[in-house]
Amino acid sequence: MVWGAWQRGNTIFTCGNGGSAGTASHLAADLCKCTIVPNQPRLRAMSLVDNIPLLSALTNDDGWENVYVEQLKSLFHAGDVVVGISVHGGSGRDKAGLWSQNLLRAMQYARDRGGYALGFSGFDGGAMKDLADVCVVVPYNTTPHVESFHVVLHHLVTFCLADRIRASAEQKATHAAGRVPR
Repeated sequence: MVWGAWQRGNTIFTCGNGGSAGTASHLAADLCKCTIVPNQPRLRAMSLVDNIPLLSALTNDDGWENVYVEQLKSLFHAGDVVVGISVHGGSGRDKAGLWSQNLLRAMQYARDRGGYALGFSGFDGGAMKDLADVCVVVPYNTTPHVESFHVVLHHLVTFCLADRIRASAEQKATHAAGRVPR
């Protein structure tokens, strides 16, 4: 999914709440920086959690449940990818109501508009498991384990993508030079 976004020149948007917001920010930074290959197009990635004045204004006016969708309304194009990161995947509730509904809404927004939804969840995957085009579920029932594995997995995705971009560039260079790869 992320390879396709790079090939098409689409954007990857990341989002999460709490510790997963930090992971979403980290993932977007790594996707932008760690996938740079000389003479190749750069991957566009953006965290929807990083603009605090915008987050607080949208929360104030439109509610926390819409904070990510409202940003996507200005930025999203068909083919883009929304990555939702949630320990519980939208299952469970507390005094504020159901967890991570803002992530699920953003992922649904992407799917409804010709984009893709990629989820990173834990526990049993929650509602995210059924909503996402692809959902990686860390089968632990403790928040610290799930959050830690999400960081490992996002590094794995990022560095595998960088390797694939490098290999593609080498293949193009070999082909352009008229050599046949072994």
